[in-house]
Amino acid sequence: MKTHPFAMLPQRYATLPPRFYRAVEPTALPEPRLVHLNDAFARELGLDPERLAEPDGVALLAGSAPPGKTPLSTAYSGHQFGVWAGQLGDGRALLLGEWRDGRGRDWEIQLKGAGLTPFSRMGDGRAVLRSSIREYLCSEAVAGLGIPTTRALAIAGSPEPVYRETVETAAVVTRVAESFLRFGHFEHCYHRGDEDGVRVLADFALRHHFPELQDSAQPYAALVGEVIARTARLMADWQAVGFCHGVMNTDNMSLLGLTIDYGPFGFLDGFDAAHICNHSDHAGRYAYGQQPQVALWNLNCLASAFLPLVPEEELVALLRGYQARFEGAYLARMRAKLGLADARPDDVELAEALLLAMHANRVDYTIFWRRLAGFDTADGATNDALRNLFVDRAAFDGWAARYRERLLSEERDPAARRAAMNAVNPKYVLRNHLAETAIRRARDGDFSEVDRLMRCLARPFDDAPEFDDYAAFPPEWAGDLSVSCSS
Repeated sequence: MKTHPFAMLPQRYATLPPRFYRAVEPTALPEPRLVHLNDAFARELGLDPERLAEPDGVALLAGSAPPGKTPLSTAYSGHQFGVWAGQLGDGRALLLGEWRDGRGRDWEIQLKGAGLTPFSRMGDGRAVLRSSIREYLCSEAVAGLGIPTTRALAIAGSPEPVYRETVETAAVVTRVAESFLRFGHFEHCYHRGDEDGVRVLADFALRHHFPELQDSAQPYAALVGEVIARTARLMADWQAVGFCHGVMNTDNMSLLGLTIDYGPFGFLDGFDAAHICNHSDHAGRYAYGQQPQVALWNLNCLASAFLPLVPEEELVALLRGYQARFEGAYLARMRAKLGLADARPDDVELAEALLLAMHANRVDYTIFWRRLAGFDTADGATNDALRNLFVDRAAFDGWAARYRERLLSEERDPAARRAAMNAVNPKYVLRNHLAETAIRRARDGDFSEVDRLMRCLARPFDDAPEFDDYAAFPPEWAGDLSVSCSS
């Protein structure tokens, strides 16, 4: 008799007091089918892709609980669009348990879309194929870019109807992360007056996810400091690659500094520092250029939840360090994108001048940075492949002259510089129109585009001629796409 694909799944979160979660029997999808399985990631975890693709594996991925295990939905609260929303919780996500890979790393495995939970509020506990494909592709695209993120193991689909703006079909995404702990888990305890709960949850996080901090003189302060540092680095990663999250509520912020909860995300096409990727974000709170400061606002909310454990003046001092951490991390990434080996004081101005010109001309963000590796420093070189991206050619010429001088001031081999730039400036990102094409085909039962995108986005820095169509300018219809919180 074959063993179940997830026969050994301990539930670490269940060691917390019952007020932190609810046990939930999932509602499996009827007539499930495997939309896509992330074979490479499954093998990385030490799971057998062939077993997962068999009927009992697909049943699990579609919402059937492992034998002897009852999944958990966790309780959290949060600020949504800057307003305290009270209790939220896992309204359509169920924690199966943990899996230890061959390297000894523990991973939480979660089903998103497996039915109602006590925290579903007015929702139906389901996810739709459209949003599931977007999350599945983008979490793996972000992982391919080297940015901390939750991961995606599989999508299971079903003909079951789900009602959103229109009638759609149901799906379940199997999500994987070292932890799904959010800022909102701590806010939940603090705002309910459960100071002991904040301590219990902080001890849990230290024990399982930050063991190196347990011996600190002030481990709770060290925990907050580490979350601040990770969040600053994550924001630098997002800004450097042109990623917009779209809904940075505190309940969508990871304690581990992971990109989490892919909904109305978007990668920049034409560069617009004020770009709003979420159609529901009417005030532009989560615009691309606002993300680093929103993260700091969210960190203030998290720090407030730690007031029972850390003196206020220490929390304020930790928060004051965020801006320098972010700016240092972001500048380091911009120097790498520009191909600069040395750090000089005027690099900030050089990068800012470029971004201002790109913003004014709505220059395609990904294409510009990828082409920049081919910048020719020879006398008289016009660099037309870059220059022609700008409506205002003179703006580019003025910046290019400064950039040329800066490159020539270093003794770096041009070939080495080009290789280093191509290693940080991706050729491929998950533009919205690419995801939309995959979704439209999947609705007709053709999942080949999901598979092709997965193969491409796993190696976004490589020159792969077979995927050159993914590196092209977006079509005109891409400008009409709209994504919202239901995406």
